[in-house]
Amino acid sequence: MNLSRLLLPLMLAVLAGCAGTKSPDSKNLTTNSQGRYIARDTSRTVDLTNPPADAWDRIRRGFAIPNLNTELSQQWTDYYASHPESVQRMAERAGKYLYFIVDEINRRGLPTELALLPFVESAYNPTALSRAQASGLWQFVPATGQHFNLKQDWWRDERRDPIASTNAALDYLEKLFEMQGDWYLALASYNWGEGSVQRAMAKNEAAGQGTDYLSLNMPDETRNYVPKLQAIKNIIADPQRYAVALPPVGNTPYFVTVQKNSDIDLEIAAKLAEMPLDEFKALNPSFNRPVIRGDHGPTLLLPADRVEIFNANLTNYKGDLSAWKIYHTRRGESYASIAKRFGISEATLRQTNDIGSRQKSASGQSLLVPGESGSGGVQLASLAPPVGALDSAPSSDKAPAARNRTQVPAARSASARPNVRTHKVRQGDTLFSLAKQYGTSVDALRALNNIKGSALKIGTPLRVPGTNARG
Repeated sequence: MNLSRLLLPLMLAVLAGCAGTKSPDSKNLTTNSQGRYIARDTSRTVDLTNPPADAWDRIRRGFAIPNLNTELSQQWTDYYASHPESVQRMAERAGKYLYFIVDEINRRGLPTELALLPFVESAYNPTALSRAQASGLWQFVPATGQHFNLKQDWWRDERRDPIASTNAALDYLEKLFEMQGDWYLALASYNWGEGSVQRAMAKNEAAGQGTDYLSLNMPDETRNYVPKLQAIKNIIADPQRYAVALPPVGNTPYFVTVQKNSDIDLEIAAKLAEMPLDEFKALNPSFNRPVIRGDHGPTLLLPADRVEIFNANLTNYKGDLSAWKIYHTRRGESYASIAKRFGISEATLRQTNDIGSRQKSASGQSLLVPGESGSGGVQLASLAPPVGALDSAPSSDKAPAARNRTQVPAARSASARPNVRTHKVRQGDTLFSLAKQYGTSVDALRALNNIKGSALKIGTPLRVPGTNARG
């Protein structure tokens, strides 16, 4: 009996204490002595005894921002869950950049929820542009981009560069967290501006009100910002629960960097890498013009499995790497006459150089115009002759020994037996796209690989008519 009397007040005190730490707006949150939110539940239910299965698993293991279990978070979770196709499309776009972003977040020791922020900012579209002129995966406005050394000029906009913009965004988020001491306030500052958040906090403090994230009066966009991130986090944490099929994103880099010190056209670079131009642009969206200037010391991003073939094609490439040159106009020269001189339409000249229709004549400016057509072209290594073919060709058909040793002879025996190369199936590959890419047919691919249907498994080696060179 005496023991019961002693335990009863203690139990009541514990229950009262627990009730006092709960907020009607944010379950599973608790605060420290400074009133900042501390993670108690971060949606992590993972087996840490085994290595992460993929990039999504790496993200789940690094959750460290407190869950914001508010009514608004639930509304956005329900919204995204009711649009699984949209979430899947965003996740597919993310696949190109996710390994790099998660790796950089892990290197800095930051919460991996930040890798999900581009879902909210740009839907993981590196060319996204808002009405406020915010651009790129991380949606930098011009001034903030300049503050974080993201170059923005006529030739390029590094707000759209996956590497440069990610490093700038994480620098900014780290700075905001150090300033605010709370990830909710840091994220609100990223969206609204740190000055705006600090003024809202000062206003609440002067009125004797709370200065935490949930107590501040914010614009609707900012009020919805963290709940949107929480909603994406909820779905990534348990995609099966929300019937979302996340695309596979492995624990290896999707892209690698290649340095260039000479001008090269986007189209030629894509051909050298033997990849579709739109896929090349998706990895290199910062370049504004059809030519990449070598004197800028640009870094090209290529899929990891394209670098070897890019270097092989570049070594054996014949001709100029750029079909464009800079033309310095004379004052008063008409755009129509310039276009005619270089054999293009005036509309193409204006579009290439961002010249408005109201501007009738040049004013001593520099224009990008087509250069002289070179005698060479892109000779793909995957279409190069088998070893010994050059030696057996007539001497008049042999390519020069220097850069063009893989040039296909003009005359080849009709009875020559075609060799094959191996293509590792990547995300987005289809039999139709591969047939178009390698200049063959769907039926030929099916026959060579004993494929009856159309399904391709990512990572599977696929035999492609061409050569025994690997790509």
